Formats: sequence, C-alpha cells, structure tokens
Amino acid sequence: MKRLDALKFGTAALLIMPTSLSVSAQDKMKMTTDIPRSIMSPGTMETRIGTLKLTDGFPDDATVAKVYDNLDFQRGLQAYLAALPAVSIAGFLKGFSEFGPVNQTVLISEQLLDAKSLFLTANTTTIYNLLYLDTRNGPLVLEIPPEVLGPIDDGWFRWVTDVGITGPDKGKGGKYLLLPPGYTGPIPDGYHVARSRTFGNLMFFRAFLKDGDPKPGVDSVKKNLKVYSLSQAANPPPMKFVNISGKAFNTIGPGDYSLFEYVNRVIQDEPIDAVDPDTLGLFAAIGIEKGKPFAPDARMQKILMDAAAVGDATARTLTYRTRMKEGYFYPNSAWVTPFIGGSYKFEENGAVNLDAKAMFFFYATGVTPAMTMKMVGEGSQYAGAFVDAKGSPLDGSKTYRIRMPPNIPAKDFWSFTVYDNQTRSMLQTDQQSPAVGSLTKGLVTNADGSVDVYFGPTAPAGKESNWAQTIPGKGWNILLRLYGPLEPWFNKTWRPGEIEPI
Repeated sequence: MKRLDALKFGTAALLIMPTSLSVSAQDKMKMTTDIPRSIMSPGTMETRIGTLKLTDGFPDDATVAKVYDNLDFQRGLQAYLAALPAVSIAGFLKGFSEFGPVNQTVLISEQLLDAKSLFLTANTTTIYNLLYLDTRNGPLVLEIPPEVLGPIDDGWFRWVTDVGITGPDKGKGGKYLLLPPGYTGPIPDGYHVARSRTFGNLMFFRAFLKDGDPKPGVDSVKKNLKVYSLSQAANPPPMKFVNISGKAFNTIGPGDYSLFEYVNRVIQDEPIDAVDPDTLGLFAAIGIEKGKPFAPDARMQKILMDAAAVGDATARTLTYRTRMKEGYFYPNSAWVTPFIGGSYKFEENGAVNLDAKAMFFFYATGVTPAMTMKMVGEGSQYAGAFVDAKGSPLDGSKTYRIRMPPNIPAKDFWSFTVYDNQTRSMLQTDQQSPAVGSLTKGLVTNADGSVDVYFGPTAPAGKESNWAQTIPGKGWNILLRLYGPLEPWFNKTWRPGEIEPI
C-alpha cells in the first residue's frame, strides 16, 4: 500500500488513502476485489480528541476509552441543551412551591415586579399572575378574568393555549377546561377546551394598569380568577393570592450539574410519551430513564459536570453572540428577535432550529404564537440587544443612549428593561425598577417627538426620568417591548436607534 498523506483540517488530521484498496496490499484470494477507501479505517487518525489507533479497523484500548468519553460528553452536552425548556419550568415550580399548593395559589405582583425577585426577563410595567397547574387529579376549570394576556405552557414549555386578549375568550374572560394527557372522559359544553401533553403546566398572564394604577387590574383578577377540578365545580375551593412585589426569591433553573437532576425529576413525573423517543434516548444515554434512578458513577459525573460547564457557555454564546444572521431585525444592528425564524416552535421547513430554541429558553420564558404573529394593535413584540453600536459588550461603567424616533409604533405602551447577563433577571441596582418607557413619570420627549433613553452608573444632568442605572464592572443587556405594536414596527419603516456610547 502506498504511504498515506495527512491533510490538516482545523485541529484534526484527515488521513488520505487511495480511492480503493489495491490487491497488492494483501494476499490475493479467490474472492479478492478492490475495496473502496470510504469504508476503510486507517490505522492511525489525529483528531480533536487525540490520536486514535485501530488495527485493521479494530480500536485499541486507549481509543475505546477516548471514544466513549467523547460520546458520553457529546450526549451530555446535547442533553443539557435539550433540557433547558423543562428545567425552566421545573425551576419555576421550585420557586413557586414555597408560597402554597398548586392550582389554588396565585403569585400576583400587586405593585408590579421589581429587581429583587429572579425571573427570566420579567417586566416592570404589567401585573404578573402566575400559577402552576397540575391535572394529575383530572381536568381543571380555569375561570379567566377579562382584559388579561398570556399563555399556558406545558411541562416541556410547549404552547397549550392562550388566555385573554389573544386567546379564544378575546379578552372578555371566560371558562377554560384544561385536560390532562390521555383524558378520554366526557367534556361538558360551555368551556374553551385545551389539552396538555403533561400533567404540570405553567399559566402566566398579565393584567394592565388603568391610568398608571395597578389596583383596578389586581382587583379584577382577585374577583374573577378561579381554578378548580371539574369535580369541584359545584363548590370551588378558595384561591390564595400571594403578593410577590418586593419579594426576593428565585424561579430560574440551575445551569450546573444539578440541571441533569432537575430534568430527571421531570422525566419521572410526566408521561413517557410527553417527549419524542429520540429525545428520551438522548437522556437515557446519560442515565436518565423513567422508572430508574439517576445514579451516574464517578467517571460519568465528571463528564456530565464538564458537559454542564460547556453547555452553560454554549447557551450564553448562542444568546449573547449569536451567529444566526436571520436573528437580527436590521442590517448592521444589535437588535435581535427572541423568536428567530418567526416560529414559536422554532421550526423552519419542518426542522427545529436547535440554536434558536436553546437561545430562547436560556434567556426568556413564555411561548405563544401571539409573540410571533403579526397582530397589529394587539399582543406584544420584543427586541433584545446584548452589544452596543460598535459590537462591544455593554459595560456597566459606561453611559449609553438610545434614540427612539418619533411616532413610536405602540398603541398601548413601550418600555426598555435592563437585565443582568448572569441571571437574565432585572439588574439589581439602587433603582426599584431598572426600566424606562412611555409609562415612566416625567419622561422627557424631544421637540421632534423622539425620545432619548440613557443607561449608565449615573444619570446625565436633567435626564433622570429617561435613565436606567447600571453597575460598573457588571455586564447587562436590554429588551424593548411594544404593547399593541403597530404596522411601522412590522414593515420596518420605523426602527429603534442603536445603543450608542456617549
């Protein structure tokens, strides 16, 4: 056989062999034919995981160890990214559990949310209402108040239905019936029916301020919201409302090795057919299987700890330094959409965009078609930014300005909220609410109708009402929200300014 040459490609060396195996390279037998090179293994390969040696196609012991370690790591990394949606829901449930039982407990931000609580990209301008719904004991009746907005998502963060303005009640309020997986019983008339693939579900909807006052919206929710089992319809249990404004607690799932323990609990608690077999196979490959203990040995624990570290860095890279060009709203701009591809399922041409999905569930919560559909004057639209106009990370020690051109296309209101790069929650500063928007008292509008918004450690003189505080030495990012977005947003005849250092 001719001597092999090596072609370097990145960090690996691809060994080039003849296109077919010459008969002179082996004893000529009666059945000997030319063998295509493409089905042969060279004796030695230099790869990104080191030198691999195979004798006549059979791996030696060192190669076996390297390959299995690499395979387990790759499965662990992909399992980490695939787990992000379920772990986000599980993280919420853990934070929720300290306040009361599921179904009848409502977390409500009576004086709006602030930076003390850890919520993925929450806002400071609407009244949050959060419930964990469990249908393990049968169908649940949900009596939804009027003039609210939000989704129900299942235990794998898949959309089940909207309630309120973008739901079938169209903002008038109404009764919903949430069915558990596999339910085959009778379905009474008079309900908006929704069927979930999991027992556990997250419902969060927003109520709105009236002339800047949250009290009317809070009162309406407390008066009208009820959740009870269908079997309890004649005598519904009382609801427990917990005001979470100003409370310090965490609803965010972990990013370290314990992420695998969280997703294991989800696998154990939910129906086996809630997830497709390929995804279940990915989790099973690292020891997470329904009905079995998750008990990796020391070797596998080390590999999964490494996979979690790389997984966290991967999720942060996909989010903060996305290479998905279709994710940007405008050329040469920092503004990105949380729903890359315009699909709440993160699908395009029948395929899931894995990077877009991981990016969203690392950074945000709340999956609904209403956030991706063009609904002029209804719902909400979002744009995020993680770097300034020069492409540099946002620096808490610097001062920046965003100019919002005149005629901002929001029928209801618009706002900026500042988030911590570490927690993806509101940046914790001296300000109760690290936000600026059209509802901000004293907001200064320029003579031409444009609005300048500032971000930095201290407010520029005379711009205090148009300023959100940042912290020297701490990175941050931002979300622009438009409630009731108008046509100029969708056709891009209006666009926000970039984040300019000043």
